[in-house]
Amino acid sequence: MVRYNICFQSSVRKDLKKINKEYVLIILRTISELALNPRPLGSKKLKGEELYRIRIGIYRLIYEIRDEELIISAVKVGYRSKVYKK
Repeated sequence: MVRYNICFQSSVRKDLKKINKEYVLIILRTISELALNPRPLGSKKLKGEELYRIRIGIYRLIYEIRDEELIISAVKVGYRSKVYKK
């Protein structure tokens, strides 16, 4: 079974500090599950970008999949209406 490595951009660490601790645990568990299945049911590719998103309750995780390097890079985590704004 292929296992991807997970890395976090520094912005994700800042994002997680703003989120309720109960949700942080769920988000971190979801991110760790991406190591085994980077494109789970419910994940969607964002239009015009090489990024994916997955819903985690009221939050969204934006991440990048680098298949050739077997890396999942968490890019942004945030409330659903704010996470897509740059």
